[in-house]
Amino acid sequence: MNKVSKIPLYLQLMDKLIMKIDQQDYTEHEKLPSERELCEIYSMSRITVRQALQELALEGYIYKLHGKGTFVAPHTINQHLVKLYSFTEEMKKLGKVPATHVLGFNEIAADERLAANMNLDPFDRVFQVIRLRFANDEPLIFETSYLPKKIFPELTKKDFMERPMYDVFYQDYQVSVSKAVENFSAISVRETEAKFLKMSTHQPCMLIKRNAFHKRELIEYTISVVRGDKFDYTVELS
Repeated sequence: MNKVSKIPLYLQLMDKLIMKIDQQDYTEHEKLPSERELCEIYSMSRITVRQALQELALEGYIYKLHGKGTFVAPHTINQHLVKLYSFTEEMKKLGKVPATHVLGFNEIAADERLAANMNLDPFDRVFQVIRLRFANDEPLIFETSYLPKKIFPELTKKDFMERPMYDVFYQDYQVSVSKAVENFSAISVRETEAKFLKMSTHQPCMLIKRNAFHKRELIEYTISVVRGDKFDYTVELS
């Protein structure tokens, strides 16, 4: 691990473990080394290791069994939706009042994993936007979006406090979403999201990863944690 790198240590550890999973050094349902063992293997603090494992669980690479340890998650089957949708517009159609709270807005350097997901070069600048989505004042979705600065150079937190994200894209940059690819998987909510979603930890949630494109260019990578007890999706096949 490079302790002088601009990339946080927990992200470096995530990349290392993901590489081992991809190379099948760790196979499906195999138990990973304990937090203490990972601390010794990679000379990292317990806090750093725990943060890396929490993020890996959030992104669906691993899962935890109480009292037993942490295991490699199995591969899942992808289900594609057939129509673009907007949370705001869908809630309005259901007669609910949508709202969005912006919890965080940061400019960061993309690590190798994020850069690969977004077709960027490592260390390219991206905006990280963390939002909590509501319907009738009830929290439903904890959402973290990554947006390339080279496409949206002047984004501010205020933009997303005042307008839906896709309105900002179109009105300020003449960029619209022409295609989105989403991956759905089931997870247990962790403490960070549970607090905002008003849930107990380890309750089931849906994890959604969205890649949105303008023509062939990726303009948004979003990771959403959705309340499993309050939100569901219907896929229409024809």
